[in-house]
Amino acid sequence: MNDSISSAERRATVLGRYIVAHKATVRHAAAVMGVSKSTVHKEVNERLKEIDYGLYCQVREVLDINKSERHIRGGIATREKYRRMAEENAKRR
Repeated sequence: MNDSISSAERRATVLGRYIVAHKATVRHAAAVMGVSKSTVHKEVNERLKEIDYGLYCQVREVLDINKSERHIRGGIATREKYRRMAEENAKRR
């Protein structure tokens, strides 16, 4: 086994464990690990499935939950944005 394969396998496993441990979104895992969202998807959906199927299944559970809740998080973020804007406008008056 060459180093590039072992480092890719290691990265896939680390990403998978991080996502499961922190119930992290793909975006959050990518930011913490310093890789792109595309890389996270490729690692956990392709490589991890071949390397550690049990961990892959756990990651899929977390990502499926995150996907089903994303509209809620988006609404919360939008509400917070407008709340902050209202506070800033109130301070200026």
